[in-house]
Amino acid sequence: MRILDRYILSRFVFNFISSFVILMFIFIFQTIWLFIDDLAGKGLDIVIIGKFLFYLMPDLTEKVLPLTVLLSSILTFGSFAENYEFAAMKASGISLQRAMLPLIIFVTLLGGVTFFFANNIIPLSQRKIYNLRRNIAQVKPAAAVTEGVFSDFEGMSIKVDEKYGDNDRFLKNVIIHLKNTANKNTTAIKAKTGELISGEGSDLIQLVLTDGNYYEDVQSKKNQLKYPFAHADFDTYIMNIEVPELNNEDLEEERDISTDKMKNISRLSKDIDSLKNDNFRIIRAFSKNMESRVGMFVPLEPRDTTIIKSKEKIKKDSIASAKLSALRTNKARQDSINADILSIFPDWQKIQVLNSAKNSATGLLGSVSGKRDEMQKRYKIYNMHILSLHNKYALAFSCIILFFVGAPLGAIIRKGGLGLPMVIAIILFLIYYFIGVFAGNYAKEGNIHPMLGAWVSTLIMLPLGIFLTKRATEDKGMVSFGVVTDFFKELFKKKKKN
Repeated sequence: MRILDRYILSRFVFNFISSFVILMFIFIFQTIWLFIDDLAGKGLDIVIIGKFLFYLMPDLTEKVLPLTVLLSSILTFGSFAENYEFAAMKASGISLQRAMLPLIIFVTLLGGVTFFFANNIIPLSQRKIYNLRRNIAQVKPAAAVTEGVFSDFEGMSIKVDEKYGDNDRFLKNVIIHLKNTANKNTTAIKAKTGELISGEGSDLIQLVLTDGNYYEDVQSKKNQLKYPFAHADFDTYIMNIEVPELNNEDLEEERDISTDKMKNISRLSKDIDSLKNDNFRIIRAFSKNMESRVGMFVPLEPRDTTIIKSKEKIKKDSIASAKLSALRTNKARQDSINADILSIFPDWQKIQVLNSAKNSATGLLGSVSGKRDEMQKRYKIYNMHILSLHNKYALAFSCIILFFVGAPLGAIIRKGGLGLPMVIAIILFLIYYFIGVFAGNYAKEGNIHPMLGAWVSTLIMLPLGIFLTKRATEDKGMVSFGVVTDFFKELFKKKKKN
């Protein structure tokens, strides 16, 4: 029995290693294709590009490992069934579960290794990628600008005809288009020469332009048919440009961890609690501010408890009668005021009251809208932290679930090699991956709980693995169309007899 376990384990390990190498090779080329615009033609040597791809490899294992487990399990058990090795095992009294036992132990250990990898190695690689990009921007600031085409930055586009000098820091014939809040090009800057300067420890590139012109469109409120613009000549013009790729994330220095992908489980758990408390504190402070601005829930004056109860009882009837008479006399007046509160003001004050009310309402709505956008961003960061925390557990658990999907599926289809098993593995993995991507996006926006967004793809594969394992144990194939046709044939026969 030990010889059989070693044989099954060796076959699975061989298929696992070969599949991992092939899939990693494919995903690396896909990464090169995605980052070709950021790497090619920017004066980077092969060593820097190699480091960049090497630091990206741990991040690729999140996609490669589950697919590798699925493919290798289909290949192993498919080849066993195709070569009638399963028939010999069953004739010897060895069931499918007993044949899967050594691989179950191996995949469980692999899940633990995957969890350690996701908790320690991937966050470290993310920090390395960030530092490498930052060093590239500091040592070669011209890598952010490409010759002959417009390079997009945050709120601007830059085009240069030629780069020269040390680290391509000097530019010739610079054209810059600046965008306003409506994402329209309203400002154009042209200069004959320019220089890129980067400082140590800064994420900004300083662009010094010389001998140029400045053009800006001016919005005309009186006459919309006229299109005035402002024009100015300059000898020297200095601009600060945020380094691309780094502005998309709130990153700091290497010694500090700032994004959810750069954190391990202990740091994520602490930051989730702190983010939750900070969000509640901000909301409470804003609600109190709005209450004070609107005038809602004004506290009542404290009651004087020093008055003797006997005196209160004596004055109670007189006070009640006085209030009742006051209410009766003021009822008509109150009804008229409620009908039109503006009637109590003179005509020249009505416009001031209406304008003041309009400005107050506009200010309140603007404050609420701005705070809403701020809280949406804060809660998105909060959801991303929860999603990253559960993704580390879900990645390890997915390797075990996909093994129980691939192993019985290979025994059912009875096909080895890289033909049909590869197609089936890719289809199942695409279903698993796209469900995870869509669920993750919904979780980030708060449409579903982040924990569900991390686990939904794995939980969908769980009943499929149970179903396939049961079918393979009972020596039954997949559900075919013959079952459906037989059902309708029997149904028509019963109708004819009736």
